[in-house]
Amino acid sequence: MKLDYKVVFSQKRKKLTITVERDRSIVVHAPDGISTEAIQQIVESKRQWLFSKLHHPQKYQSRPHAPGKEVVNGESAPYLGRDYRIELAETLSGEVEFSRCFMVPPMHRAKRREVLREWYVTRAKEKILARVNQHARDLGVEFAAAKIVDNRYRWGSCTVNDNVTFNWRLIKAPMFVIDYVIVHELAHLMENNHTPEFWNIVRAKSPTMEKAKAWLKDHGQVLEQEL
Repeated sequence: MKLDYKVVFSQKRKKLTITVERDRSIVVHAPDGISTEAIQQIVESKRQWLFSKLHHPQKYQSRPHAPGKEVVNGESAPYLGRDYRIELAETLSGEVEFSRCFMVPPMHRAKRREVLREWYVTRAKEKILARVNQHARDLGVEFAAAKIVDNRYRWGSCTVNDNVTFNWRLIKAPMFVIDYVIVHELAHLMENNHTPEFWNIVRAKSPTMEKAKAWLKDHGQVLEQEL
């Protein structure tokens, strides 16, 4: 069976990656200068993996109103593991507000991606960083600083200077996933490597670890591509 895919070139990209979008379209993100023949060979080498993703029974079910390039009434966006409707409506603050749906003032329609992203980042700082402090107390560890960052390739990290950082897109995931990622990074303050002892620490504080890992595997690429 022929594989149809779209190629997006970028001068900044250094290596080729392939993603399967929620609508089951295949997108190849490639660095400038790579030949179409080389791209085709790489895609063909991933044929079995791509077909397994395309036929996944849950991951690529269509949302009733999938996020597009325009914010319109009825479109949806994820927050804490659920999709919520976006409404173009005036708000008291004049900014994005949330109350069982996203309310985006029409004046922000042209920069809808920016204002929604700002809203996500603000919520991430409020909710994720508060839970970082809570889990650190539970684990009995101390970190130098905790920050929300923009990173398309990692959900979280623990640096050699004992700083912990978390991807703002994590706020789109369910809370049990957020807690797992937080505990995972904080556990590195006790055990640097992914040893059996490390996983015992994480599992003890995050009983739904396997469920969270599976959720990230199934949904991670989608969250990374949105906004």
